[in-house]
Amino acid sequence: MTKLLLVRAGAYLIALPLLLLFCAASPTKPCPSRIAAVRPAPVETAFSLADSARFIPLYDSLKLDSLELSRAAYTKAVKGFLTLVARGEVANPDVLSIIDFTLPSNKKRLFVLDMQTNSLLFNTLVAHGRNSGKLTATRFSNRSNSFMSSIGFYVTGDTFMGQHGYSLRLVGKERGFNDHVFNRNIIMHPAGYVSEEHVRLWGFLGRSEGCPAIPQELDAAIIDKIRGGSCLFLYGADKRYLKKSVIG
Repeated sequence: MTKLLLVRAGAYLIALPLLLLFCAASPTKPCPSRIAAVRPAPVETAFSLADSARFIPLYDSLKLDSLELSRAAYTKAVKGFLTLVARGEVANPDVLSIIDFTLPSNKKRLFVLDMQTNSLLFNTLVAHGRNSGKLTATRFSNRSNSFMSSIGFYVTGDTFMGQHGYSLRLVGKERGFNDHVFNRNIIMHPAGYVSEEHVRLWGFLGRSEGCPAIPQELDAAIIDKIRGGSCLFLYGADKRYLKKSVIG
């Protein structure tokens, strides 16, 4: 029996390179490795819902309260992140980005966390939609031409060069709250009105048409870090949203 298994194993090792060569030479006949390549990475092996016990204490260890990130926003972000990871909807689980719209726009309310090293990568300014409020975003919408921000969980997409420069496509994951953002062309992009200088002059940031606009000097650094299927969470004081379950 042992000899038979060894013979079969040897035959498999000989046949495997031939199978891969055949697949490479026959693009019209996809092989199993090509089919797997287009699927999200098997991130369920990286994190599970049980990891919330490890990530929740990061709020205190990273002293995020001193940076004014809401504990409620962080807790909800971690739970939603792990839920999306468990579903296989997050292809880049290395980072989690949180925008806390309960903070005014003159505060640094974008937080990018490295979930592998348990560190804070970026904490910077970010704009909200012009019809969501002046200093603070208090109104949110999923409708086209609302010029409001859409709260909830997103997964980042591809990068591209648009009218605002280096930009990042976003896909909303919450029906009724942000699932129209792709068709609304809501993206992450740099803007000159997202700067400390603008805050000094006006007391608040300029506003977008609903996009989470970021500082021009950080566009490539932030976008390159979070692109390709990472989780982005926009948290706001919306009673209807706060009552719902995390990624129900």
